[in-house]
Amino acid sequence: MSASRHPSRPKLRVSSLAKTQQRRRPSALIWGLLVLLWSIGLGWGLASVGRSQQAQDIWQAPHIGTVDPIPERYQTGQALYLEACASCHIGVPPAVFPTETWRDLLLDENHYGQRIEVLPSPQIHIVWDYLQTFSRPKTAATESVPFRFRSSRPFKALHPDVDLPRSIDLNSCSTCHPRIDNFDVRTLSQEWTHGEPP
Repeated sequence: MSASRHPSRPKLRVSSLAKTQQRRRPSALIWGLLVLLWSIGLGWGLASVGRSQQAQDIWQAPHIGTVDPIPERYQTGQALYLEACASCHIGVPPAVFPTETWRDLLLDENHYGQRIEVLPSPQIHIVWDYLQTFSRPKTAATESVPFRFRSSRPFKALHPDVDLPRSIDLNSCSTCHPRIDNFDVRTLSQEWTHGEPP
């Protein structure tokens, strides 16, 4: 009697098609994750190849004694810079002054008390591309733009253990850098190469 009062609930039959669909869902999720991981790996690999090729280009640049190797893209800017500036005094490596100093020097006709002509376009843009790439930006907003070696933070950073004379000028560079006339700042005088500063 109890069986007639409470009719049994019909059992739901799951078709074989539904079972197959349930089994495919996890595999679709796994495939999706695999495709995602593959895409990330491929992108990372391509980016690494690009970075290593760029780094390889920089280190294969000819060594001329400057602080940094100069890739081919900037060699014209460097040549124009040396032609315009090193014809009157030694060529100062861009890393010695902040980028802002170079910008002001390129645009100012009054060059340390001498009247000079500002480079014409497009030369000024090519030289600027070189100088801003190989100089360092000013670090502190309150720091003034230095125009002398003694007040240049990059210059001091490049000469950390050097007891510099009170007066530093372009001529005093040759004391420690004998090949500075050839824009070679890496070659040091014998006193420095043997660990005995002058």
